[in-house]
Amino acid sequence: MPVNLDEIIAIDIHTHAEEPCDTCRDDGYNEFQAGMATYFKNPAGAEGMLPSVQETAQYYRERKIAAVIFPVDAERESGFRRYHNEEVAQIAAENDDILIPFASIDPHKGKMGVREARRLVRDFGIKGFKFHPTFQGFYPNDRMAYALYEAIQDEGAIALFHTGQTGVGSGMRGGMGMRLKYSNPMYLDDVAVDFPDMPIILAHPSFPGRKRPCRCASTNPMSTST
Repeated sequence: MPVNLDEIIAIDIHTHAEEPCDTCRDDGYNEFQAGMATYFKNPAGAEGMLPSVQETAQYYRERKIAAVIFPVDAERESGFRRYHNEEVAQIAAENDDILIPFASIDPHKGKMGVREARRLVRDFGIKGFKFHPTFQGFYPNDRMAYALYEAIQDEGAIALFHTGQTGVGSGMRGGMGMRLKYSNPMYLDDVAVDFPDMPIILAHPSFPGRKRPCRCASTNPMSTST
């Protein structure tokens, strides 16, 4: 049954699927999560497994809060296998009273990523796509990503971009190669102009902001995020 807006008190539009649905943690992933646990003051990340998608659904259900949930595909930059979009979508479908499924595709995957995006929307009910420029290592206005944006726009889906600071790579040598410059929100100015029919969400308040009216929106800073 779909989310009943009369029964929930809020919607968290930025919730990470923190643990793989169908794979084990990769080598180095424990250290990666431990660094972020220290950054976010979250002992669970350092001492054991973070909540599964199913556990996340139950947590939000008990609090009458719906949640947009997604993995992050950063295989190219991190070396960690991504969580399968299909698995997240399936668990979200089993908890569709509280979970709203988004997916994540690294734009470096080119035409293969474009085909996946269209299939995920059409066959798995994906409502939007999460991008983390720092974690994925790209400028949002890089034309390399435009074919993927075009597919998202054509399919009527949403593009959600991380902007500003991040805990990814915290505590690791050289920040694990993560570069904050990619998440400067001003790079979304070109994307918003070039894809006027693609709804865009900027996750987190960040600097510098746009001075002219924009249909982009920032998420609640208290939402689950990295």
